[in-house]
Amino acid sequence: MPVTPWVAEYVWVSGKNTYHDLRSKYKTMTNVAIENATLEDFPVWNFDGSSTNQHRGNNTEIIIKPVAVYPHPFLENAKVALSECFYPDGTPEKGNTRNKAAEVFAKYKDDVPMFGLEQEYFIYKNGKPYMWPEGGFPIGQGDYYCGNGSQVCGRELALEHYQACLVMGLKISGVNAEVAPSQWEFQVGPCIGIEEGDHMIMARWVFQRIAEKYGLEINYDPKPIKGDWNGSGCHMNFSTKAMREEGGIKAIKAACENLKKTFLDDVKFYGGDNNERMTGAHETSKLSEFTYGVGTRHTSCRIGNDVNAAGKGYFEDRRPASNIDPYLATTRLFTSSMGYTADAPDVAQLERQTWWAELEREAAENAKN
Repeated sequence: MPVTPWVAEYVWVSGKNTYHDLRSKYKTMTNVAIENATLEDFPVWNFDGSSTNQHRGNNTEIIIKPVAVYPHPFLENAKVALSECFYPDGTPEKGNTRNKAAEVFAKYKDDVPMFGLEQEYFIYKNGKPYMWPEGGFPIGQGDYYCGNGSQVCGRELALEHYQACLVMGLKISGVNAEVAPSQWEFQVGPCIGIEEGDHMIMARWVFQRIAEKYGLEINYDPKPIKGDWNGSGCHMNFSTKAMREEGGIKAIKAACENLKKTFLDDVKFYGGDNNERMTGAHETSKLSEFTYGVGTRHTSCRIGNDVNAAGKGYFEDRRPASNIDPYLATTRLFTSSMGYTADAPDVAQLERQTWWAELEREAAENAKN
């Protein structure tokens, strides 16, 4: 019996970043009925890397290999295939950070690392926050966080995104209005290992498509509005099997002590221009030092009061910026907190940022005092 044709949309990260530079194309599938399709039924495909600045040399082809499949949130009779990029010789394309992350999480799978990420963002239109006054500013912060009423901007968009993610089966666990108007947050998790990065990438892709429909932009800059306005972060809640078991608070505190040793390199994996956000104000700590405490929101990491009382659970790393690569950031937090060997920033091919020199100078000064 012939198979009814259906649509597969291949989605991949094209290397510039993991929030706006998300590409996709469509393929008609006739090899298997859609209701019976599994990951193995999605063929390896390719695209022209010269059109995305991903190719190297004269061979411009980039290979895309599906790694996860989801129901399509916008099309009927369709599925979405998250895919990794490879050069023709089989090596991961330079922007393919998922490949190394998957290796790390597979190597240490017995730790069962669990994540929950809190993705903050601004909704923008025509180069400014959505529904902000022309040529001016709204009233100051205070009434917007988890607010209801005419002062809240963009709820219909945040909820449309929420519903679409649920349709896909993504582990989106909540949504709330944030401290500034047109600033929102969605949470992805709890997820185990590589699944956290996958679900975050797909949740960002969903928002790209919704923004496309309305002529809007989802802004992931850490500090898009200068002055007395909150920046945007992507706090990471993290635990291992040992932390979640009885007496796990010891493992949590040991992890925080490990992070004291590596913080100067860790923050380089936590997003670009994060120095503009992490100033010690607006519920942030300073990047040039590492601190942690119970119930604190001005420290690098926070242990919840409920976790401290229970003696087990998780902790929150409050340093990551809204524009993190979730694969780089989750693997770095995991390996550093556990004391495992991790790639240095240059080995991971991170682009050196100008503020790193000042960060290193301040950290050296702090070490002397």
